[in-house]
Amino acid sequence: MILGDFLRALSQLGDPRLLRPLLLGVGLSLLLLFGLYAALLGVIGLFVPGSVSIPFLGHVTGLSALFGWGSLVLVLVLSVFLMMPVASAFTAFFLDEVAQAVEDRFYPGQPAPHRLGFIATVTDTAGFLVLLVVVNVVLLLLWAVTGPLMPVLAWAANGYLLGREYFTLVAARRLGPGGATRLRQRHAGQIWLAGALMAAPLSFPLINLLVPVVGVATFTHLFHRLQARPVAVRG
Repeated sequence: MILGDFLRALSQLGDPRLLRPLLLGVGLSLLLLFGLYAALLGVIGLFVPGSVSIPFLGHVTGLSALFGWGSLVLVLVLSVFLMMPVASAFTAFFLDEVAQAVEDRFYPGQPAPHRLGFIATVTDTAGFLVLLVVVNVVLLLLWAVTGPLMPVLAWAANGYLLGREYFTLVAARRLGPGGATRLRQRHAGQIWLAGALMAAPLSFPLINLLVPVVGVATFTHLFHRLQARPVAVRG
């Protein structure tokens, strides 16, 4: 089932064909997080002169704050909120490479996949990224109202969106956009659950850096498992 798909994805992390996108994804994620943090300090500096007091970190000031140990902690904390859109943003860069590596090892003999095109994939991912950012901003604003229920709501909402996006992109390589949509609609519950299981570790610093690649590999296994199921015919 879904746990088996995830475990098979983890078992392949030592594969050199997955290590390259994995290390690249981790590096780019950290670079983006530090870039966002630098931008945040810059914006704060425009409105707040001198040092800035940040909870748990004390006072930070100037560029020295950007490279301090406290900044590393803050970047990791920010990653809890930012890795949802980051995971989506990098999908376009390594989706085909990761999915092909999984198929070559576990599902050999497959015909050549449909090439979605880099521009089309980036355009689709950009639109989804905007939606994901809006949803997470709304969730952040609702935090004061939802309290301890926030993680569950965030995992459910982001799980639906991430599952929908990842599965559609993976399935479209084999079935085209229309076929991917039909298969996703038939198995919406499983795909939502798989997305939620991927969204949960995105909430934990450091672990969340591994999720984009592991997520693509997991949904590749999920797609092949669901595609192999016979379609029930209603009499």
